[in-house]
Amino acid sequence: MSRRASLPGASELFRLTSTPALDLPPQAPPAPAEPVENGKPKSAGHERGEQLARSAAPHGSGRTKHDAKITVYVSGDELVAMEQARLTLRAKHELVVDRGRLVREAVAVLLADFDANGEDSVLVQRLRVVGSDGGETEG
Repeated sequence: MSRRASLPGASELFRLTSTPALDLPPQAPPAPAEPVENGKPKSAGHERGEQLARSAAPHGSGRTKHDAKITVYVSGDELVAMEQARLTLRAKHELVVDRGRLVREAVAVLLADFDANGEDSVLVQRLRVVGSDGGETEG
């Protein structure tokens, strides 16, 4: 009897774990209808393109492989508040989420509100209160 542990080979460790027949291609959402004015399509230009790009993901992307990454620095208080929210979601709502998913959902909600409300959105209102240097404006 060998004292050496029996370990799986690389082919076993890195094998595909899903059936290709079950992996359906993602369905593209139907394109929104263009607004029509006097029988001609109305184009909103660049702003509409930005809204379409954001509206492609109305919810946070959840636990999927992401191809883009950003680094965001938060204060200690913000990190504690985020952890408290995460733990409250788990304890009171039985939702187990990591910090990344929490941030992606928060960003999706904020961008949806911005798309829907524009000038009156929470984002615009909060950014007006906080100056460009991140500090609160006087006034």
